[in-house]
Amino acid sequence: MQIGPYQLKNRLIVAPMAGVTDRPFRMLCKQMGAGMAVSEMITANKALWTTPKTLRRANHEGEVEPIVVQIAGGEPQMLADAARLNVEHGAQIIDINMGCPAKKVCNVAAGSALLRDLSNVGRILEQVVKAVDVPVTLKTRTGWSSEIKTALQVARMAEDAGIAALALHGRTREDMYRGAAEYDTIAAVKQAISIPVVANGDIDSPQKAKYVLEYTGADAIMIGRAAQGRPWIFREIQHYLDSGEILPPPRIAEIAVVMQAHLTELYDFYGEYSGCRIARKHIAWYTKGLRGSNDFRQAMYRLESTAEQQQAVAQYFNWLAEHSERLEYLADSVAEADAVAD
Repeated sequence: MQIGPYQLKNRLIVAPMAGVTDRPFRMLCKQMGAGMAVSEMITANKALWTTPKTLRRANHEGEVEPIVVQIAGGEPQMLADAARLNVEHGAQIIDINMGCPAKKVCNVAAGSALLRDLSNVGRILEQVVKAVDVPVTLKTRTGWSSEIKTALQVARMAEDAGIAALALHGRTREDMYRGAAEYDTIAAVKQAISIPVVANGDIDSPQKAKYVLEYTGADAIMIGRAAQGRPWIFREIQHYLDSGEILPPPRIAEIAVVMQAHLTELYDFYGEYSGCRIARKHIAWYTKGLRGSNDFRQAMYRLESTAEQQQAVAQYFNWLAEHSERLEYLADSVAEADAVAD
């Protein structure tokens, strides 16, 4: 998989997810086998460029190349300016967000809301590509709704504008994250254009990854929600693609080390107060479906310091290790982890 001058080590990409794919998470996924990771979306609104949140999202210190920054907005010139600024700050690939279904994004005519105005889509693609001398990629959906499917049109517009690669989530904005991903649409887009196409949506296992690659003919796959609390999914997928074999579940001792390192990175990145609260959702994802995890999470949510949090995680994984060498997910505990307030 190649994007502009960047040859990726494999065909596995971490999807941009607001509130998730911060620098600590991107670096961890790359360590666990991802060939590329896309940043959380950075607003094109100049008034917000110097806020702590935007500056933190633009922090790529120590990150493995290529550095990919996703920008979001609805006005072509603002997006072009945002692209230039982020390249000045180290971005090596700029990704345009035309896929986010969140109301607060769509309400300002950004994200997937752009798919209702293809003339503006064209202006955005052309101006951003012309604004920078690095590759520009596009993340989008199959359309705004079942009645407004624009995937093929947008894909051809992207290719004509000089977009270097297209990532397609196989759902409309109306679908949000419900229903099955439209792999037929992704396959049709791959057949229609010559630039690399990345398939996204419902890829949650090595077997599913292989199926989607073969069914759609995509050049790569993009994994989002399935990597939350399970960043080792990338090495599992790559091993299966290489050998046809399923790796055994990770050893509890290894994941305890991985988790503690991730928590330390989060605390260093966000500070004591925010780090403790942001870490809660990651701990919930890591422990979802494990023995005794619900009681552990309920107690963990009440902890107010990073030291207490880290100690609780260590004690919980030591307890797990007394029962098994490897991670074991209980069939009756695979429900979603409890909602966590950031």
